Amino acid sequence: MRQVNGLSHTRWECKYHIVFIPKYRRKRLFGQIRKELGEVFHRLARQKESVIEEGHIMSEHVHMMISIPPKYAVSQVVGYIKGKSAIPIARSYLGRKRNYVGQHFWARGYFASTVGHDEQVIREYMGTKRRKTAG
Repeated sequence: MRQVNGLSHTRWECKYHIVFIPKYRRKRLFGQIRKELGEVFHRLARQKESVIEEGHIMSEHVHMMISIPPKYAVSQVVGYIKGKSAIPIARSYLGRKRNYVGQHFWARGYFASTVGHDEQVIREYMGTKRRKTAG
């Protein structure tokens, strides 16, 4: 069942399929932190009022379906999650005790695709509305 969220004057359902990879596809290190990373991602998403509805941490990449309020840009939330999640990774697994500056765990960029209503259903709905208002 669809869940429509709301702000004071807005109703929204903005879900995105996001994929990103660790830099250099660090399989060995990625395997070690896989379980902890899920908790970290969920906590960081909540800080941006977002919800990770489903996620899979694969051996070479991360897939997530995330619901992001329209007041945030997708790039802002994904950048925040990637940037802030690199800090506990560096502290726990890379032996860095200080801030993790100048080196990045995640590769630059990400893939984003909207998840939502079928395009054909929307086209049919808009066509029906146009015919009703035109005639």
